[in-house]
Amino acid sequence: MIVPLALVIELSPAHTVVTGTFLTATPALASLTWGPKGILSVAAGACVVTLITAGLHHSWGGQVYTNLASLLIVSGASVAVSNAMRTRRRIELAQVRRIAEAAQRVLLRGVPDRLGPVRMASMYLAAETGAQIGGDLYEATQTRFGVRMIVGDVRGKGLPAVRLVAAVLGAFREAAHYEADLAEVVNHCAAAIERESAGPTAVGQDDAKYRAEDFVTAVVAEVTDSFEVQVVNRGHPPPLVVRDGKVEALKTSTELPPLGMEEFITDSPPPVESFPFVPGDRLLLYTDGVIEARSPDNVFFALPEAVEAAHPCGPSDLLDRIHQGLLEHTGGNLADDTAMLLAERIDDGR
Repeated sequence: MIVPLALVIELSPAHTVVTGTFLTATPALASLTWGPKGILSVAAGACVVTLITAGLHHSWGGQVYTNLASLLIVSGASVAVSNAMRTRRRIELAQVRRIAEAAQRVLLRGVPDRLGPVRMASMYLAAETGAQIGGDLYEATQTRFGVRMIVGDVRGKGLPAVRLVAAVLGAFREAAHYEADLAEVVNHCAAAIERESAGPTAVGQDDAKYRAEDFVTAVVAEVTDSFEVQVVNRGHPPPLVVRDGKVEALKTSTELPPLGMEEFITDSPPPVESFPFVPGDRLLLYTDGVIEARSPDNVFFALPEAVEAAHPCGPSDLLDRIHQGLLEHTGGNLADDTAMLLAERIDDGR
């Protein structure tokens, strides 16, 4: 902006105004937002204006050469400062990413390819650019009671959501190994949210409104040796079962509120419902970020159709194909975090 303005001044009757001082400062100003190429482009433009002015007004002399020398010195210093700042930002960004990846490995650990009588696969996509963790959660673990899984979605986003993710996953990982009743595992997760919401470091610090709105939709499932899957659904989209290439939603008979809203529960304890789950069947747990993903023309993503189309693939490949379908459907712009957990029942010989 300064370079064109200086050229206009020099070509107008106001050319008596000295513009050399302003032109000398342009490379330094450009270094605040531009890289080395931008700085050098601005410096070249300032040199051209200076030469045009000297030739047009026959003002060759010591001042012109001084301005050109100043431009050269300031440009070199600006490029050096810009490179140093860019290097520092790259180092800081790399450090932040390492910390985020370490936190992700602690909170959202990848599931093994095989857990007891099931083959497993998982996928997590954070909607926020550059983020490794969001408000969705998943976990699968083998216990003496069976293979237990959880997929959930925390209200809100950002660090407050990550805080609740850590609370729920911590409670699930401990209770899943000690509680024989799957409903009690869910109760431990709900109690963890209540404790976290009541703490002094809850969302908004002392804001009781946000603490009262802490909740997590979740579905908890257990694959047993008796060829069935037990399900507790707390306000979450129903799991999908793929049997012989056809997709069916496992809708529980009782609708329960999300974790953290226990005051609305009428049945105590929450019922556990069982469904057939025989060798060859697949169970897909997912968050609403998958089914609510919209195309540019505002059409929701058809998850059951995508699962049926990718059914012949293995568990990991199936999730990869759903991932690609999501990106194609939304144009690469996910509006919400998405998490998926897939379990395939295999014949273990019993």
